[in-house]
Amino acid sequence: MHIGIDQDTCIGAGQCALTAPDVFTQDDDGYSTLRPGREDGGGSPLVREAARACPVGAITVSERVG
Repeated sequence: MHIGIDQDTCIGAGQCALTAPDVFTQDDDGYSTLRPGREDGGGSPLVREAARACPVGAITVSERVG
């Protein structure tokens, strides 16, 4: 899976980090970022729910092809 975070759209609400804390965290400025080694979601079933929880739709989740 591929997880994208639009840093220009992110407002730092933190819903992603609350929903899937094993995948998402917040940087020093409070904006969403992926935890190291979790760029593919690490198999977490909560990644899609975290994307839906984002109030501004800054997170996209898609399946990798190939």
